[in-house]
Amino acid sequence: MIYGHGDDRYKFRNTKANFSSNIPGGVDSSELYKYLAKQMDCLSAYPEPVPSALEAQVAETYGLQPDEVCVTNGATDAIYLVAQAFRGRKSYVIQPTFSEYADACRLHKHVVKTIYTLDDVDDNADIVWLCNPNNPTGAVWPKKTLTERIVSHPSVCFVIDQSYEDFTLEKLFSAAEAVSMPQVILLHSVTKRYAIPGLRLGYITASAALLQRIRLQRMPWSVNALAIEAGRYLLGNTHPQQPALHGLLSETKRLQTAISKLKIADVWPTDTHFFLARLRIGNADGLKNYLAEEVGILIRDASNFDGLDNTFIRIATQTPDENDYLINALEAWKTAFLS
Repeated sequence: MIYGHGDDRYKFRNTKANFSSNIPGGVDSSELYKYLAKQMDCLSAYPEPVPSALEAQVAETYGLQPDEVCVTNGATDAIYLVAQAFRGRKSYVIQPTFSEYADACRLHKHVVKTIYTLDDVDDNADIVWLCNPNNPTGAVWPKKTLTERIVSHPSVCFVIDQSYEDFTLEKLFSAAEAVSMPQVILLHSVTKRYAIPGLRLGYITASAALLQRIRLQRMPWSVNALAIEAGRYLLGNTHPQQPALHGLLSETKRLQTAISKLKIADVWPTDTHFFLARLRIGNADGLKNYLAEEVGILIRDASNFDGLDNTFIRIATQTPDENDYLINALEAWKTAFLS
């Protein structure tokens, strides 16, 4: 893991608004918290060694068979399980993207090759790793193009991280579609979907044959009892309430426009609620520290993504009031920087 690649709010205790993690603002988790508060006795006993009951519930929800679902300790756990299951293979990673794909592959002795587009995929690869929508760019690979690449390279396994699948209007693979393709592995994040990054929970959907191999790498009791209870609740209820997607994406456009008008950065287009910006003045580390220390705002220094330099920042849209707070803070930083 590259140090500090995620939310580092733990280092900044006086944070008032957090734009550094790709978790949207305005999520009401109160009903989930109330439910979990009543389940604390689950901590006095071991959970299932393998979360089979929750896997069956996920499968029923999405019209799959239980052996086509593998529940994990977050999506990152899923990444490392896949890399371990295919130890020593040749992996292509489409950059810039989440660092854990390459890190997990190197840990498990893969030969890692960096590529930058689906056009670079060839049959020399054993595995292709991509994020869709992609972190940090927010871009979505068109479903038609992705399908064509998968079909034209039947010997290549495609690992597609759809952790942000609930935050885009673009068409993505369904779990059932992934299962129908023998060399596709989809990663899903309950953490992102329900804005509970501190409670690690995710799952993999793929053919039973692929998952049988991946499950062999999973440690017993890898998903804790409280996370299992949360998963059971979330699948059976409508809480916590996410902001309406159209409103979230509209607010993202408003925030991007406001930052562009400040003329401090070039804002990259996005298909989801987070986006990259390339600073025209200063650098990412300086801006991040200024915002954190002066006004209690966290942004993501994106300079340690492969292919990005120290002028890149990533911002995840929060509530309108928090977004206005960021806009005003950026304007104050600009004035201070240029004075």
